[in-house]
Amino acid sequence: MSEPARNTVKGEALKLLSVVIPARDEEGCIASTVEHLDLELRLQNVPHEIVVVDDGSTDSTWRILDELQAKNPNLHPVRNPGPHGFGRAILCGLERMQGDAVVIMMADESDDCRDVVRYWTLLNEGYDCVFGSRFMPGGGVIDYPRFKLLINRLANLFIRLLFGFKLNDTTNAFKAYRRVVINGCRPLIAPHFNLTVELPLKAIVRGYTWTVIPITWRNRRTGTAKLKIKEMGSRYLFICLYVWLEKYFSRGDYRKLQESSKSTRYETVPPSGS
Repeated sequence: MSEPARNTVKGEALKLLSVVIPARDEEGCIASTVEHLDLELRLQNVPHEIVVVDDGSTDSTWRILDELQAKNPNLHPVRNPGPHGFGRAILCGLERMQGDAVVIMMADESDDCRDVVRYWTLLNEGYDCVFGSRFMPGGGVIDYPRFKLLINRLANLFIRLLFGFKLNDTTNAFKAYRRVVINGCRPLIAPHFNLTVELPLKAIVRGYTWTVIPITWRNRRTGTAKLKIKEMGSRYLFICLYVWLEKYFSRGDYRKLQESSKSTRYETVPPSGS
């Protein structure tokens, strides 16, 4: 993957990072996810809040969050009263967040807390968005089921060909945005995992600055995966075509006004600790 020319990107200094974590029946890992994330952000002096959205859990997830909140002032658990869905839970968290930047992170410890710090650093360099890729030099996956990996690669190839950009991990939920991007990408309509595609595609199509860094991903060690491939295929396709139509037929109605600041670049620095 070739590296485009690097341009200076300007942006307002950020004051608070919100980490939004949707959670449904994650009693086996939610405590360690929150504790490890909070520790890493405190060690790196990142001002933060952790917004965990309980999306209709039937296990003890909410009780665990309630107990953690009593000990951790940075944790702000909320309940999504319904209707439920991965995308709806994220939207609930985005409505409740106080930060001027946000990282969307999974509850199962598949995402590396150190990468959250790297996202924050790059947002503070002025980028509107920071996307992680597991499939570029320096990135990697651990225990990724082969069939899901094949579907992932085919889906991302389709998106790259459809939109004509080099981002090769659009479907990955683990990304970072300034608040202005979230507001500028509304209306957000995807109720399920397809929100992970809607947000980055709209951000790119609407002219926000973005960069990509390699990240690592580990398959969950507790609980069960919530993504159902058979159910999501048509939903991903709908969102891709919906944003594609905006790109080519909206005449730029939603595009960011500051066109002169637009740039993209790829970071190839290996993840921390590698």
